[in-house]
Amino acid sequence: MSAPAGTGVALTLADLCDALAQPVIGSATFLNEIAARHPEAIPLAAGRPYDGFFDPAELPDLLDRYLRHLREDKGLDEVGVTRQLFQYGRTAGHIHELVTRTLANDTGLRVDPEAVVVLTGAQEGMLVCARALCPGRDDVLLVPSPCYIGMLGAAGLLGVPVVGVPEGPDGLAPADVAEAARRVRAEGRRPRALYVVPNFANPSGHTLSYADRVALLAVAEAEDLILIEDDPYGFLAERARREPALKALDTGGRVVHIGTFAKTCFPGARVGYVVADQPVRLPDGRTTLLAEQLSLLRSMITVNTSALAQAVIGGMLLRADCRLDEANADRAAFYRRNLTVLLDSLAREFPPRERDRYRVRWNTPAGGFFVVVTVGFDVDDEVLAESASRYQVLWTPMSYFHLDGGGRRQLRLSCSALTPEQIEEGVRRLARLVRDRSAAIAADPRS
Repeated sequence: MSAPAGTGVALTLADLCDALAQPVIGSATFLNEIAARHPEAIPLAAGRPYDGFFDPAELPDLLDRYLRHLREDKGLDEVGVTRQLFQYGRTAGHIHELVTRTLANDTGLRVDPEAVVVLTGAQEGMLVCARALCPGRDDVLLVPSPCYIGMLGAAGLLGVPVVGVPEGPDGLAPADVAEAARRVRAEGRRPRALYVVPNFANPSGHTLSYADRVALLAVAEAEDLILIEDDPYGFLAERARREPALKALDTGGRVVHIGTFAKTCFPGARVGYVVADQPVRLPDGRTTLLAEQLSLLRSMITVNTSALAQAVIGGMLLRADCRLDEANADRAAFYRRNLTVLLDSLAREFPPRERDRYRVRWNTPAGGFFVVVTVGFDVDDEVLAESASRYQVLWTPMSYFHLDGGGRRQLRLSCSALTPEQIEEGVRRLARLVRDRSAAIAADPRS
């Protein structure tokens, strides 16, 4: 029976999870709402892949390719093939062997397939890693500041304490990580893990140098830290200039590696993975892998990753002979050109004299999707709403990515989802906003 009208439970936000009141949880939703209200606005906020790379007509062929793999390579009969596609399946996923082959070909990273858990996107990897590695109330997760909101949101949802390590002009400094870990330990808490995006980080665009990667692993050993390496953008670097993954340099079992097929294949599949080969001793004396424990955790969250989604991604890996680097060469070149267009457009709209006049600066990442622009006034949700409605351009306030109220006068621009012409026009619109806003502030006697 339904309850009589007017007698239902009345809830307030205070009755629900504390994380729902945290700004980081609502930031992505606010951006989506602004974009939906202003579809004509150029989305320099969007960090998604370019739509032009996708063709729905390919999906049946990809599925057929994977089915042929099951029959011919795996030796499954029709009952086995049907069960693989339509049933729940292996909790740790069933394309783990293809993932390890791809990692070996593209990154030189060689891991046991049993150390791989196929996940529902990299976001699930962040959630299960934070939950597994920070079990106690005093266990602290270190993160760069600014930090990707997905990791901040996952930690907030779990109630895992987070401490930010401020990035410098060249990104995260290993010495600063060590200092933060010692400070946390001096407070009576345990610095348990560090989340890090070593290649073209979201949102800052920074990349760790080889020397800093080696130094960071040394800090992890000295301070007893696990490094949670998140690498969605590594494929964007030219191969000759690519730095090795932290996991590839790891000789002490300090790195858990999170990967995704969102950028290299397509995000709608929601397929990611985690490599966790650390040994875990069980109460009965047996030893297993951390991957198995993460798989147990995810079985209580999403049960397993969609078998159909895995099949389509598996088909893409097989079609590429498990060499996504080669298959994505044109895609990576497109994104590199877009970044050049974005940086050139900023330089054209803000020549040196105007940069000084309007107090505009930006960083110059070596690759990736993102550029951080500093302006001479606060940029918040109100300014973003005005930018969308009056100037028809979207961007992301950097304050979304900071733990300490930082980034108030910075915004993140993304070049991944647009054509070069859209990028150029988007920067022109942004420049008008900056000039108008700066002029209004200068004319205000209270400023």
